[in-house]
Amino acid sequence: MFKAELSEKLAAQALAVLKLNDRGQFTAPSLGFYPHQVLWDSCFIAIGRSYDNIERAQQEITHLLSGQWQNGMVPHIIFSGKNNWRSSVSPLSPEAVATSGVSQPPMLAEAIVRVGERLSADGRRIWYQKTFPSLLAYHQWLYRERDPDGSGLVVQVHPWETGLDDTPPCMLALNDQPLARWLRLLKSSRLAKLGNYVRFDRKFVSLDERGSNIETLTLYDLLRRIRRQRYDSAAILRAPRFAIQDLTYNCILIRANKRLAEIAKSLGEKLPEELIQQTQSTIKALDGLWDKTTGQYYSRDFRTKKLLCQPSFATFLPLYTGCITHEQAERLVHLMQDQHAFGAKYPLPSVPLNSPWFNAKRYWQGPTWININWFIINGLEQYGFTEQAQTLRQSTLELVAHSGCREYFDPITGEGAGVDNFSWTAALTLDLLASKN
Repeated sequence: MFKAELSEKLAAQALAVLKLNDRGQFTAPSLGFYPHQVLWDSCFIAIGRSYDNIERAQQEITHLLSGQWQNGMVPHIIFSGKNNWRSSVSPLSPEAVATSGVSQPPMLAEAIVRVGERLSADGRRIWYQKTFPSLLAYHQWLYRERDPDGSGLVVQVHPWETGLDDTPPCMLALNDQPLARWLRLLKSSRLAKLGNYVRFDRKFVSLDERGSNIETLTLYDLLRRIRRQRYDSAAILRAPRFAIQDLTYNCILIRANKRLAEIAKSLGEKLPEELIQQTQSTIKALDGLWDKTTGQYYSRDFRTKKLLCQPSFATFLPLYTGCITHEQAERLVHLMQDQHAFGAKYPLPSVPLNSPWFNAKRYWQGPTWININWFIINGLEQYGFTEQAQTLRQSTLELVAHSGCREYFDPITGEGAGVDNFSWTAALTLDLLASKN
């Protein structure tokens, strides 16, 4: 167990990182490489800041909502400078705010409730009244525009929208489509390697930790395609280059729907009946992502309706929903402890150790992430696996104590990787410290 003095020191270090990255109205994920406001980053940050400055935590959310589109979408980035998204091509984008054209895992409701829990009863009601209309519009957008087949599972149209960029299920779905002609030509030439010298990210991280030049350009090409369609979901989904029903995203949505209902109930508001039915359908649809043979959950390709059977940490996210059976939860806990799969010295690796994709320091293809552990700790506690939750909490805090507030961590050595002074690592460290007893 962490001693009180060590916990205090770790909390002080985490808070210092959040203050370092504070840009006034929002907190950047990190200085330099991630200078803009990012949706789920800001939600985690608001949870962490609620422990030391509740007003600053609220501001994190309200500034995020300043970028909400007319159709209800909350974009995954609010830019503070030049960008390639050109959101103004859509008539639905905000006039005075430059944003991206897609969203990200819907952590907003969770963050609003977690901040609300640290307010007085009167303050909480005012806070919920202020945020509820925007939050409701966001959830309605998710089902209206991203659940075109009425299955209950919402669709993501770019890997960046999942928040998991190069996770194997995303790359499997993306690689299933032929490369654009200009990318095929580039790949067959020596010019692709020259990109190493002009890549922006090389200033901040080792390129060995990120995707290849062709993979990076493929993601950019997909951005160009959806931008040409003015970020219109219906147009994009008529013939999508990429469209998946991401497991992590939809599990977070299930939890977010519960939080939305809690807020509505506390305000005496009644959610639209259609939305209530849609949220219930998402819970039922989660069963369709369970594979009995392997005893795991997977994302699904929206185009083919087939499961993307590449094992990843996402299989544990249904624990966070609180909607699966205890038998399924037990199977997941058993898998979590498998030394050949996810039972690393510093769990949980983003893909199993025995996966051909596994690379201990490559972004979402191996490293341990604090936010993912945070989801799973919460889920374990819901199902009564308190010992396992405490063990994972302890090892997670040890990672940060050993290597600092890094973006992600080597699950074998515990060495930090990615950018340093990463905000969500700091924010969730504060939350894990507060709930460790």
